Amino acid sequence: MKTRWERWVRFVGEREPGLVLGLFRILVGLIALGGMIENVAYGVVDMIWVDKRFGGAFSVDGNWLVSLLGGASRPVVWGLVVACMLGSAAITVGFGGRVAIFLTVQAYYALTRINGNAGGGYDALITNAMWLLFLGGASATLSLDSKIKHGRWWKDDVTVPAIARRLAIFQILLVYATTGLHKLSPVWTPAGGYSALYWVYQEPTWRRFDMAWTAKYYPLMQVATAVTWHWETSAFLMFLFYWYRWTPNRGGFLRRQANRFDLRRPFLAIGVMLHLGILATIAVGPFSYISLAYYVTFLTPDEARTLLDRVRTRLMSRSRPRAA
Repeated sequence: MKTRWERWVRFVGEREPGLVLGLFRILVGLIALGGMIENVAYGVVDMIWVDKRFGGAFSVDGNWLVSLLGGASRPVVWGLVVACMLGSAAITVGFGGRVAIFLTVQAYYALTRINGNAGGGYDALITNAMWLLFLGGASATLSLDSKIKHGRWWKDDVTVPAIARRLAIFQILLVYATTGLHKLSPVWTPAGGYSALYWVYQEPTWRRFDMAWTAKYYPLMQVATAVTWHWETSAFLMFLFYWYRWTPNRGGFLRRQANRFDLRRPFLAIGVMLHLGILATIAVGPFSYISLAYYVTFLTPDEARTLLDRVRTRLMSRSRPRAA
């Protein structure tokens, strides 16, 4: 028992370079900021978040913070919107450290909980991501805080708790796995002929434009449905994959294969394709954007550094003038 506890303490206490968490922070901040700007630009703030008592369209309430501020009145709602925008911008540039992240997540959660019919699971993913950024101290590098403290935006030797990145991986895999389980209705399975996406594209509620033409390609819709559902439920295998990767010395055929073949690549590749398809055809808010942001955390800091070096080298080679 003591040995297990010691291993757990070591696991939770491990630190790693803050590059990946910094990249994740930037993406989360941009997505949260973009969502708020979109709500303001479309003029829906008063309609979806201001309570009917104060001139809004619906009877809404909110969490403890909204109640403490006097209810979902126009000044309170717009105050939270401005706080979310400023806080998201601070998260993006990495200014204010954990204090800025904490204040932003409180404002964002309070605002998006006012009207349960005006949001989605993506709001939970965004707020959970912010909590992980808070836990990991994600402004340690790739940030204005780093520039102020060290004179450099990006400092390689700054470390953060590795548990924050690992929990982000756990979070997104849990989303996919449970989503797959919630799709145990016949239309998503062989029992219903894998017909779910056929029906989604015939129903105007979610699609971005008229996609009735997809009925002509029913077999393709079946394949897309099957890939989606089986891929989501395969997230459970990714938990096993990571367990085998973290315990390579215990032996066993499956463990050897998991350490030989990197299952992250096909899993993430399929995920990217599916989310691009969602972005192109289905209107479900920023769900795909925030989901893809979590994909950054599947990279280790060394892998992220290697990838950035490759991109930088390629960009520099293209910018160099060619010899006459």
